[in-house]
Amino acid sequence: MDTLDIAIIGAGNIGGNLTRLLTGLGHRVRVANSRGPESLADLAAETGATAVTNAEAAAGADLVVVTVPMKAVPQLPGGLLDGVADGTVVVDTCNYYPRERDGRIDALEDGTPETVWVAQHLDPSSRLRWVKAFNGIHAEHLLTAGRPAGDPERRALPIAGDDAAAKARVGQLLDAVGFDVVDAGSLADSWHQQPGTPVYGAEAGVDGITEALAEAPRERPEAFRG
Repeated sequence: MDTLDIAIIGAGNIGGNLTRLLTGLGHRVRVANSRGPESLADLAAETGATAVTNAEAAAGADLVVVTVPMKAVPQLPGGLLDGVADGTVVVDTCNYYPRERDGRIDALEDGTPETVWVAQHLDPSSRLRWVKAFNGIHAEHLLTAGRPAGDPERRALPIAGDDAAAKARVGQLLDAVGFDVVDAGSLADSWHQQPGTPVYGAEAGVDGITEALAEAPRERPEAFRG
């Protein structure tokens, strides 16, 4: 896979471990969070990533990862993604936890898939290619669960998006860090992998993940409603 310029917006457990993984693959990574670059000095020193502000992160990136709390999405800087070219792939890992963290978001309660809602806020002109991925795996497993292709213990992760080429690019990243890929359908179908669904947190191969996606209830589980 070609070396990419990757922007990671959000440096919590998932964002931090994706920074570790992707710099380890040789990609050039810029990482940002709401507290500013100074708070990321240790992560930058550990990984070789460049710590920047949220407003600076995406400029010129080949691929962007958005991995922030849902409640923080509307608070991100205006024009956050203006500096990337039309058609750039944006990976959304965000999850809605209304009771634990985010508070009630009516659109999500009414059935809008989480990544669709994030894209509506950050890409209102729909000029970018969004993929939901990495949202249902424990952060520590990103570093510990990857296996080589063909390993009988290799796990699979679901991804969803409207553009086949964008999903293929994200699938290459998943393969490179040790996971098989199951296509979960379009962004409209991405509710199949939201918190509370059978696939969320599932530790299984391709067949198990495929079955879990098919078992997802359309109604948001009560424990994940505001």
